[in-house]
Amino acid sequence: MGNIRPITDVWILARPKLKAGKKWYGAYPAGFPERGRALLGASLESSVLHVCGGMARFYAYSRGFGPNDKTLDLDPATRPDFLCDVRKPWPTCEKWRFILADPAYSETDQAKYKVGVKAYPRPIEIQRQADLHLEVGGRFGILHYDWIRPLPNWRNVALISVYMGYGNRSRTFSVHEKVSESENRL
Repeated sequence: MGNIRPITDVWILARPKLKAGKKWYGAYPAGFPERGRALLGASLESSVLHVCGGMARFYAYSRGFGPNDKTLDLDPATRPDFLCDVRKPWPTCEKWRFILADPAYSETDQAKYKVGVKAYPRPIEIQRQADLHLEVGGRFGILHYDWIRPLPNWRNVALISVYMGYGNRSRTFSVHEKVSESENRL
């Protein structure tokens, strides 16, 4: 395990586009879900749980949100499949092979959402809940301002810098794979 090096890259993506001209602060950058799926190892037919991604189903391009994908979000206006605070136990009892998280990146960003700054989920809170629902061998990806440290039973798979043009703050896409206890000891 110690000899495995994560994939690193830089992506320059376009501003978000949603179906029917919808506008939503914090929507996936154009081109991100397709590339994120590839690093997760998820085909379009795979089932991906989009955490803090209630608007993912409105992504404008056909290869970003699959027919078996589900969403989990706190804001009922996003019409998520699972309505809940990601910091608390998730209402789905399913184990997922692929989880993709795109939370607010800071309290300042969180304040722009209707649910408000008090609902800001720290990445570690999302990771802990995701770990309970992630299969061994499954992958978790999170888009954030910070490089997210993997949990002890996860390994780094990819670290990608994501830009959306001049004057925009860089984001980091961290991808981790959950390993078995025996792999974790290696």
